[in-house]
Amino acid sequence: MNELQRLREVFRTALDLPAGADVDDLHYQDSEKWDSLAHMSLVAAIEDEFSVMIDTDDVINMSSFAEATRILGKYGVALDG
Repeated sequence: MNELQRLREVFRTALDLPAGADVDDLHYQDSEKWDSLAHMSLVAAIEDEFSVMIDTDDVINMSSFAEATRILGKYGVALDG
């Protein structure tokens, strides 16, 4: 499983989405499951999965799956297709 697939699985698990759910175009509060509490769980799950510590500004700015990939790139996680 590559890094991008791992991130997709983290999103699905943390947001309690069905297996195989498309998350690539997901945005904060697009899904009723991605609310402020789920957001913090998602950030914690991403930090655990990729062994990074995401700073507060990035936590706030993580408003979509695409933004999460960009932010992880800042922390040295290569998320190639």
